[in-house]
Parts: sequence; C-alpha cells; structure tokens
Amino acid sequence: MSRDTSKSDEESSSAIDPEALPMPPEERYTNRDLSWLEFNRRVLAQAADTGLPLLERVKFLAIFSSNLDEFFQKRVGLLRGRIAAGVARPKPDGLTPQHVLSSIRDVVVELQEEQARLWHDEVSPALAKAGIHIVRHDDLSEDEREQLGDYFRINVFPILTPLSVDPGHRFPFISNLSENLGVIVTPPGSEERSFARIKIPDVLSRFIRVPGDDDPNVTKLLPLDELIVNNLDDLFPGLDVRSVTPFRITRNAAIELDEDEDVDDLLQHVEAELHLRRFAKAVRLEVQPEHADDVVEFVADELGLADEDIYERRGPLEYTDLFQLADLERPDLKHTPWVPVVPQVLAAPLDAPPAMADPDIFAVIRERDVLLHHPYDSFTATVERFVAAAARDPDVLAIKQTIYRTSRDSPFVASMIRAAEAGKQVACLVELRARFDESANVRFARQLEKHGVHVAYGVIGLKTHCKCSLVVRREGSGLRCYAHLGTGNYHSKTAQLYTDLGLLTCNPAITDDVVSLFNLLTGRSQQTEYNELLVAPTTMRARFNKLIDREIKNAQKGRPARIVAKFNSFEDRRIADRLYAASRAGVQITLIVRGFCCVRPGVPGLSDNIRVISVIGRFLEHSRIFHFADGEEAPENGVWLMGSADWMYRNLNNRVESIVPVHDASAKRRLARIIEVMVRDHRNAWDLQHDGSYIQRFPPNGAEPDSPEAAGTFETLMHETRS
Repeated sequence: MSRDTSKSDEESSSAIDPEALPMPPEERYTNRDLSWLEFNRRVLAQAADTGLPLLERVKFLAIFSSNLDEFFQKRVGLLRGRIAAGVARPKPDGLTPQHVLSSIRDVVVELQEEQARLWHDEVSPALAKAGIHIVRHDDLSEDEREQLGDYFRINVFPILTPLSVDPGHRFPFISNLSENLGVIVTPPGSEERSFARIKIPDVLSRFIRVPGDDDPNVTKLLPLDELIVNNLDDLFPGLDVRSVTPFRITRNAAIELDEDEDVDDLLQHVEAELHLRRFAKAVRLEVQPEHADDVVEFVADELGLADEDIYERRGPLEYTDLFQLADLERPDLKHTPWVPVVPQVLAAPLDAPPAMADPDIFAVIRERDVLLHHPYDSFTATVERFVAAAARDPDVLAIKQTIYRTSRDSPFVASMIRAAEAGKQVACLVELRARFDESANVRFARQLEKHGVHVAYGVIGLKTHCKCSLVVRREGSGLRCYAHLGTGNYHSKTAQLYTDLGLLTCNPAITDDVVSLFNLLTGRSQQTEYNELLVAPTTMRARFNKLIDREIKNAQKGRPARIVAKFNSFEDRRIADRLYAASRAGVQITLIVRGFCCVRPGVPGLSDNIRVISVIGRFLEHSRIFHFADGEEAPENGVWLMGSADWMYRNLNNRVESIVPVHDASAKRRLARIIEVMVRDHRNAWDLQHDGSYIQRFPPNGAEPDSPEAAGTFETLMHETRS
C-alpha cells in the first residue's frame, strides 16, 4: 500500500454527490436505535431456538435483558437529553427524538412480552422437566418454609435496610439497575399509610437453593425477592404490611465528557463523571403486572418519570438474574466447552518430548506473519504469551500497549509491571473513557503508574480504540520491532466468548507505523502519514473512499468488482452513500453486520447489489474484516484488511483506530474462508430486508450435516480448527 494522507486522498478520490442518488436521505437510511432493537430481537430468538441446549437458551434470555439495560442507559438517556435540551430536529432518517422514543417503547413492549412468553410457556417448564424448579414461597412445604425462614434471619435479614419516607425521612436514593421492594405499611387499627423502600442486596445470590431434597437430579430454587417478601414481618415488627411492589429503575449513562479537557486532568475528570453518572436522571421504571398503583405512581413521581417511562412485564423483574441459572453445574444442559487450539506454528511438534518448550514466538514471527482467530485459536498461548515472553526476555528493551477494556486479573497488567520492574521501558495507553469500564481503567492506570509504567491517556478530544502492542527487541547489531494488532480488547475473559482477529508481525513497514502510532498516542506527535496502517481520524476514511472508488472504476471497466465488510455496526452515511454509488455501478457488496445497520439493501435502483447478513449465535461476532477485489477474480488475490474500527461516524472521526492490511497468502486464504462460511451459514444467519426487518435463514433440505449451511459458522469453524 502506498503512503497517503487524509487530505491528499480526499482530494484525489472521486466525489460522491448524495444529491445524485435517486432517493432522499430519509428513504436511504434506517434509524440506528430501531435497527439496534431488531438486533436484540435476533438475540431473543436464540432463547426460542430449541436446537440449543436449555441453559444456553436461559443465558440468551438474560443477555437480551442485559443488552436492553445498556440500550436504555445509553441511547434512551441520550434521546431524553436531546429533548430536554430542545434539540428535537429530525435526523437524516427523518425521525425526531420524540418519534424514535415512541417507536422504541412500542418495540420494547412487544419484545418483552415475547421474552415473558418464552420464559413462562417454554423455558421454565423445560427447566422443571430437567429437574430445575423455580418455586414460589406458597409452593413450599411447612418444613421447607421453616428452614428458609431460619436462613433468612441468619443470612439475609442483617443485610437489609428498610428506608421509610415520611416528614423526617426524604425519598431515598435508588441506585442504577437495582432491584427494590416498595412496601406500604400501616399501624394496627390505623389507615395511615407509610412507604418504605428495601433494596434487594446485590451481594447475595438471587436464587436460594431449597434444602431437604436428596435427589441429585432435582434442584429447587426460590428467588431471593420471594424469600424477603414472605418475611417482611421481621423487618416491620408491630406494623401491618398492606402491599409490596417490586420495582427496578434505569438511569441515564449518556453523560458526555468534555473532550477539550486538559489530558493531565482527565483521570480526575473521569472519576468526577462517574460520580455524576451514579446520580443521573432515571429513564425507566420496571414493574410487574401485580403492582400497587399508588406505589408505582409515588415512585414515578419522585423520580420524575412519565407514564411512557413505566414498563410492566411478566416474569422475573430482573431477567439478568437468569445468568445465575445458566451457571448451574448441569453440563448436560450446556454446550460442550470449547477448548481453544494452539496454532500449529506456535505449538511444540507432536513427537517432541514433554520437556521440550514451545517454539520461540519471536523466531516464528520472523519467519512469517501469524494470523490469529479467537476463540478458535488460544488467546493465552498467543497474545498473552507474546507480551509475557517480551516481559521475560532480557533482549527486549521496550513494550508498549493500548488498554481499552481488560479483565480484573489481567495478565497483561501483570506482564507490564514485571517488565517495568526489570528495567524495561514500558508504556501503556489506558483509555479512561471506555463506557462502563471507566472505574476499572482508573484502577489499572493507578496500579501501573505505581510500578513505574509510563501511563498515557491518549489524544485530547479523541477516544483511543485501537488494539495494538509493540515490542522492541535487541537483535544482532540493531533493533527489531514486533507488533500485535487486533480487532478486540486485551481481555482474557471475553477472548473466550468473542470472535476476534489478531496479527503478529515484524514487517518493518507495519511496525514503523505502529511506532508512529504510539508516538501519537503517548506524546504530542502530529503524525498524519502511514505506510501501511489505516489510522482514524487522519487517513482511514480517505483510504476506504479510495478503495471503494477503485471498485467502482473496475466495475465500469468490466473487471471483477467486489466489496466485503464485516463488523459490529454500520451507521456512517458518507460511506453508505459511496456504497450505494458502487452498487449502482455494478459492484457486488456483501456486508456482515452483527448489530445495527442503517443501510437499506435490495432497494431497486439504489442498492440492488448490496446484501446484509447478521450472524448471531454461540460466540459474539466481534472481528472486523474488509475485502476489496481490486480487479482480481480469486478472493485471496484481492486486498484484505482487519482492525478495530466499524463503519461508524464515531470510529472514523472521533476515535483513534487502526486497520492493518494482511499480506500473507495463507492468512488471506483463512480470512476468505471465514467470510465464505458466514455467507453460506443457514443455521445462525439472518438477512436484512430493505424495510429494516430481518428474515431468519434455515438449513436447506439435503444440506450436509457438517456443512456451513447446516452446522453454521461456529460449529464449522470449531471443527476446522480442530482438524
């Protein structure tokens, strides 16, 4: 790839005039929030899939609710803020914030009713059939109630703190996503009603095992809130409990940081913003159908919520509690655990004696670039090993790494501390503004600084989202740089659950760019030119523009013209319009988008040659892959790239992102195979329609059981990795 700059590329690439497209903007794009809800509909459909093990279906019921919690905190909170600020103009999709909020409510009510139906009519009865019984207090025998009453008094009662509301006690603060009981009590013989709030403690299991059953195949579980509700007399002695209403609130987490804040104050600023978020305005109140109207009205009034902010649904008040059910020790009701494979080039020979160590990872990288695909390839034996080996190696002089999200017991943090204490130059870019991971990243930053690691917080005004590591090693008479560039976070836990790609390389053209990128991140570099990397916000958009425009020209000349892009979400309208122009020119475009997608595929005269596929299943599809035919018929001969960025405005304009080209022939073939499997998938795939809805695929009659059509993406790639 030739060296380029954002400015020169923008000037040299042909302009795409949106006015030349046959439809106005409101007909070219779907709304991102409504498209996201369609994504969560696909997640919920996994809970309805009887082909999945039962506890996997339970897990998807919980994931659906967890996703919805984040959606209300981020997107609904943002829409509410815009309305409050008087910013109510329509977006390019033609919808105002008020219209979007109204549509969101309609869809959420529909989806939550389907979730409740699945739980009550399908999943819960299936659990009971499998010996897992979720019981009510009324279902217990007298002996069981007595034993659980003792359990309550010893293990639960001391933790609970009833907070009353009266002239001497203000309405209590209710924390985000907490599950609560609103209780109305009266003195005996009096009609004077008082409100009290009890927070159901997060430190206790939400399901209490009912004692007394010796059958190992039978598990009886009582929800914690049921146990508390039926022992309220201990909390309100001498008072009559008139009604109990469980409720849950969601608060706005869409607090925007001041991007102009001086970087030296960013850590303190993030800590202050986290404090503000805790007390942010409520945006949702959840209750069950059998609630007391006066309690709900009282709580809603105190929180400043309107009727449209109140969501009533059947089943558990907090479906995310079902994660605890999914963790039950019932391997017969779960997927067979996947054991990641050590890539052959990094594994010891099969006939090697047990004491023989695995190959030197730096020697392997010197021979060839190594493409990694997690969780199929072991993250521990590759990426963690790369950084750990660098920390131990006396010839390694410097290690640099970005941290966007990582695990609490991160081996990368431990390796960087070990390297710093050994006298190596160690620098770490910690993104303090990674949503919902801010407090963890503040802790990591302080921990690293304490041990002598040079910690930076990125470029002022930009969030750092690129995933890269750099190792500088003394070899012979000079220095050689090694790099890892990935599509996912340096997070050992999610590396077992998300599909991500990584590239280990010592190609100087790439590693020189990585050196420049770290200088940008940790210093005051004004770097705008890169040999190989596509870097946002300077060169990435312009480079993608050139690649798309080249496909348009190839199509016009009758040469092979093809674009394939796989990522999490697609919102950027400028790239969307360029793809529409490419489609009109005859370029064949395949988009594999797990989450929301604002492009309308298959619209006559606009996007006839665009198709959009979403793959949802066992692992969360998180890798980003880009392919351009570049006039070549065989996919492996075209341009292949991978990296951290989605085609979103924020990724291309407001974040530091990196995309790396893949040159190794075998790596290209592997990327092409990943795309081929996903395109052929009829087990986990859905097709986006031009109206924004999705149609689920089903295996065709006669499909071979081990084929992608029947087995789907995840089973196929696991099988091929083992082979």
